[in-house]
Amino acid sequence: MAADELLLQTSRFQVVRRTQSLADGTAHNREIVVHPGAVVILPLLGDGRVCLIRNQRIAVGEELIELPAGTLNPGEDPLETARRELAEETGYQAECWQRLHEFWMSPGILNERMHLYLATGLEPGPAAPEVGEQIRTLVVPWEEALELIDAGQIRDAKTLASLLYYDRLPK
Repeated sequence: MAADELLLQTSRFQVVRRTQSLADGTAHNREIVVHPGAVVILPLLGDGRVCLIRNQRIAVGEELIELPAGTLNPGEDPLETARRELAEETGYQAECWQRLHEFWMSPGILNERMHLYLATGLEPGPAAPEVGEQIRTLVVPWEEALELIDAGQIRDAKTLASLLYYDRLPK
């Protein structure tokens, strides 16, 4: 296998050209985004409400309703990333953490692996978003979160997948 050709290096990801060998023996070049991975957190309060965020996303030019999430730092354990991101984006600290699932975000062009954690035993505190983040918390009853999906108001893929996955688990 040939080495990747680096096309772009940023502080969070790379874009590379990778050669793929096809079944007929020919080679095909693909440009992919190499990402360190990320976490998404499902914070559930003791009364059954879920803590979502309203996050201004420059890439799509909209404020999206999402679950808290964030990118892994080099060498960082996904659970540590989840703890850090929950506190930064919502102010909550969780007593209990449970790893629920992992999934690929957009495997046609991106190798970002998303680690899903359930956070319970929440204690409120001050949020500390990163510079440039425009985030507001949105705490709603579980059924209202599902209604936001049905109404087309939640359109973020990691949030859709995580909420719907958790909703179908036996309780």
